[in-house]
Amino acid sequence: MLQIFIVSPNTLNNQKADIMQKRTRSILEELDSMYVERDRRLIIENRAGNLIETAIRLLEQIDAEYTPEQAENLTRKLLNAIRTRDTGKFARSVRRTHADS
Repeated sequence: MLQIFIVSPNTLNNQKADIMQKRTRSILEELDSMYVERDRRLIIENRAGNLIETAIRLLEQIDAEYTPEQAENLTRKLLNAIRTRDTGKFARSVRRTHADS
């Protein structure tokens, strides 16, 4: 038995459109992933810049507010708290410095 399939031009166009859509989506996904990686680096760079500027202003405020010995001690404690990732360490040092004054 001979079967005849009639393929309309719309069916072929739909298949081509599906293939193009998959390729386009693939290219867009690839481009999007590149920007995500780039954005992450920019976010890190921007956050680091903001953090460093804020830390500089904090150190200047510490220098203006405390004696040179206290400022030096608090600066060391701040850097140590950052290194050990312990925010409480610096807060305790500030409270201790106020109690000693």
